[in-house]
Order: sequence, then C-alpha cells, then structure tokens
Amino acid sequence: MELDKAKLKHLIEHWIEHNDSHSRSFTEWSTKIEAAGYADISDDIKKAAEKMNECSKLLEEAKGKIK
Repeated sequence: MELDKAKLKHLIEHWIEHNDSHSRSFTEWSTKIEAAGYADISDDIKKAAEKMNECSKLLEEAKGKIK
C-alpha cells in the first residue's frame, strides 16, 4: 500500500472528525442519561467523551508532524 503525506493527512483528519462526532454524541447522551436517573452511567460516558477528545489531540499532534 502506498501512503503519501496527503493521504496520511486526509486519513488523520477523517479520524479526528469521526472522534469529534462521537464525543459530541457521548456528551449529548450523557446529559439525557443523567436526567433519566443514571448518574453513574452518565459519568462513565462523560469520561469516554473526554478520552475521545484526548485521542483527537494526539491525532492533531501527529498531523502536525507531517511536513
């Protein structure tokens, strides 16, 4: 498989966009889940959203190394 810098950058950007979409969804659902009386589950989902954001930050760092 040939992987040039443009493809790699595009792939990383796709992953970031995908992660951000999941993070937003997790955050929205955690609010609904908490309102339904499941605060402990909501807390775990909020933590998952935070981890997804951390992953995106690492991907941003990787993307920044593409020259």
